Amino acid sequence: MIALPAIDIREGACVQLVGGSYADERVREAEPLAVARRWRAAGFRSLHVVDLDAATGRGDNAAVVAALLAEWKGDCQAGGGLRDEEGIRRVFAAGATRAIVGTRAVEDPAWLVRVAERWPGRILLALDVRGRSVVCRGWERQLDVEVTAFARGLDGVPLAGLLVTAVEREGLERGPDLDVTAAVARDCALPLHASGGISSLDDLRALDRAGASAAVLGMALYTGTLDASSAAGEFGS
Repeated sequence: MIALPAIDIREGACVQLVGGSYADERVREAEPLAVARRWRAAGFRSLHVVDLDAATGRGDNAAVVAALLAEWKGDCQAGGGLRDEEGIRRVFAAGATRAIVGTRAVEDPAWLVRVAERWPGRILLALDVRGRSVVCRGWERQLDVEVTAFARGLDGVPLAGLLVTAVEREGLERGPDLDVTAAVARDCALPLHASGGISSLDDLRALDRAGASAAVLGMALYTGTLDASSAAGEFGS
C-alpha cells in the first residue's frame, strides 16, 4: 500500500476541513507549493490534490492546481469539480497521472464509462460515503445507493481505482472506517484508495490488511499527529 499526502485547496490556500464541512476549517496554510515541497522532503513520492471550491461550486483554483502539478513532477492525482472532458484534459495537460471524478460520475454512470474508456487506467472514481451511503455535490446530496452495491456495478470499467472517503471521519483523527474498506475491497476488484480519519501508522497498517492499495493522508499530517517521515518511510513509495 502507498500513502499520498492530500493538498486540499480553498481560496488559494491549503486547508483541512472536519467532516467535509466548510464551516469547520481547522488548518490553513497560505502557500500550497511550500506544503508540497515539505511532503516531498519527508519522502512521499505521490500526491493527492483537490480543488474544494470547484468541487462545491464556489469558484476554482485551477491556476494553483496547475502550479502544484508542475512543481511535483511525479505521480499525482487531481480532482475537484471535474464534470466534463475538458476539465479532465486540463488536469492531464497540467501533469496529473490520474484524474479524480466524483459527482457527475456517480450521477451519470454512462459518462463515467465513457471517460474511463477514453483514458483507461487514469480515471479515479471518488465515492464519498456517510455510513454506507454515497454522497456527492460537495457532500451535500445523499444518494439512495450503498457504496458496495455501487462498487459491484463497476466490474469491467477500466478505472484506475476507487477513492472511498468516510466523510464523517475526515479531520477527526479517530481512525479510518475499516469495515467499509474491507467490504469494498472484497466486493470490487478495482484498486481501493481509502481516506478519512487516518491518524497513525497502525491505522495505515490496518488499511493495508483490509485490502486498500492506497491511503490519502490529511489532518493528522498537518497537525503532526502522524509523523510525515515515518509514514513516508513505510508507505511513501
